[in-house]
Amino acid sequence: MPYLIVGLGNPGPKYSETRHNAGFWFLDALAETERVLLKTQSRLHAETARLRLSGQDCILARPTTFMNHSGQAVRAVMDYYKVTAADLLVAYDELDLPPGISRLKQGGGHGGHNGMRDIFRHTLDHDFLRLRIGIGHPGSKDAVTGYVLGRATSEQERLIRDSIADALDVMPRVLGGDVSGAMKELHTVKEDGI
Repeated sequence: MPYLIVGLGNPGPKYSETRHNAGFWFLDALAETERVLLKTQSRLHAETARLRLSGQDCILARPTTFMNHSGQAVRAVMDYYKVTAADLLVAYDELDLPPGISRLKQGGGHGGHNGMRDIFRHTLDHDFLRLRIGIGHPGSKDAVTGYVLGRATSEQERLIRDSIADALDVMPRVLGGDVSGAMKELHTVKEDGI
């Protein structure tokens, strides 16, 4: 069965450069590295591509729904390709990590992330792998919406994209089944985000 890699974000040019689209940035970087084009699959509510990565049959998926309906696309793609939670990785922006830090996490809660919350609503097994891409926190809960839907400073964006490159470097280990090794490698790249 294929391994499914999903990047979360909001569709359209209005949101393309916002912090909330860090999951899309990861997926787009992966697709660009592998020189594959994502094609719209309207019945799956996503843009998808199928390819071999590190010897593993993979599906890349970029939901065409808005963030808070991400679960609709994830469920449709999982059902169509018969993917289980054991073969799913979801990449998304993480307020609780600073720019420059990405972390792999197996299972756990949704952490208040709207895209993850909707995926939880559409899936029974939440023990899938997550790639949490640090975007930092604005400091106040009231400022979160404007912050995630705003554009990062040039320095923050550079750090975020650097952390995405670090995450891409460990994907062969993830796809080879060495998730703990991938975690160790990624988590020791930059302990302080500098």
